[in-house]
Amino acid sequence: MKAQQLFAYGPQAAFQAVDLPRPEPGPGQVLVRVAATSVNPIDVKIRTLGLPLAPELPAILHGDVAGVVEGVGPGVTRFAPGDRVFGCAGGVKGGGGALAEYMVADARLLARVPDRLPLADCAALPLVTLTAWEALLERVRIEPGDQVLIQAGAGGVGHVAVQLARLRGAVVHTTVSTPAKAALARELGADHTIDYRTTPLEDYRAATPGGRGFDLVFDTVGTTTLDASFQAARVGGTVVTCVARSTHDLSPLHLKGLSLHVVFMLLPLLTGRDRKRHGTIMERAATLVDAGRLRPLIHPERFPLERVTAAHALVASGQALGKVLVTL
Repeated sequence: MKAQQLFAYGPQAAFQAVDLPRPEPGPGQVLVRVAATSVNPIDVKIRTLGLPLAPELPAILHGDVAGVVEGVGPGVTRFAPGDRVFGCAGGVKGGGGALAEYMVADARLLARVPDRLPLADCAALPLVTLTAWEALLERVRIEPGDQVLIQAGAGGVGHVAVQLARLRGAVVHTTVSTPAKAALARELGADHTIDYRTTPLEDYRAATPGGRGFDLVFDTVGTTTLDASFQAARVGGTVVTCVARSTHDLSPLHLKGLSLHVVFMLLPLLTGRDRKRHGTIMERAATLVDAGRLRPLIHPERFPLERVTAAHALVASGQALGKVLVTL
């Protein structure tokens, strides 16, 4: 099979085209003929920083995958050859990734794709949906009418979070950086958009009833944005973050009696635990897609496998509008 492989990690690391033997599925695994994968910021960080969760070199990266089952290993009964599936199933330590014509994946991590989307487009959903789902539908309980702030509502995780919060009946506020992103966020269900470049933090709270602040803030950016999230939350409110690899003053949590939740959706991949839950979430997400209640935001330019380094550069630049797909 053809693949794009890394032989070193670092800021200048580039993928190289290689020919490798086609893998065979083991017990509990399926062999997927890859139709597409998407570039997530964690993929870029693994390539450029060689994080502790990075696979051993030479490495095939990327967890998000959409494709067709080519074969099943012993014990697999949920899928059969020909099934179209998607999920976040590798690209970290202990598992091969989706930057190849074929990928072996734990069947528990996968689900059948929704009928409403082209197969390749389904690759835009897994990691961001799993993250937003755990943050908003598992860690906290959103009640109808809750004032919810999504940081970066036109981003990868953020654009799914806007849709999920809307489904729960929340009044959805979101930060954006451009009028185009504000329009997209409103199209996805945001009630209010905030240009974080020009709007003072105190005006975030002023947009809520009585200016008391937000019942829930979901931080998808980290660093100073997480600090701002503490300030934006109401007394007794909740902050959820998926980007907590930084140092913060937690005294606002104490002074306001806040709850803080941290989401790290790669844990089932890294630990081997609770993988079935990911497959179940993807099944439920597929149902929402087919019902017209969830959709991915996809960058217009799509990259062939041999241009994956350029796809990484686009994501790292911050100029992508939607998820960036690499198609085979």
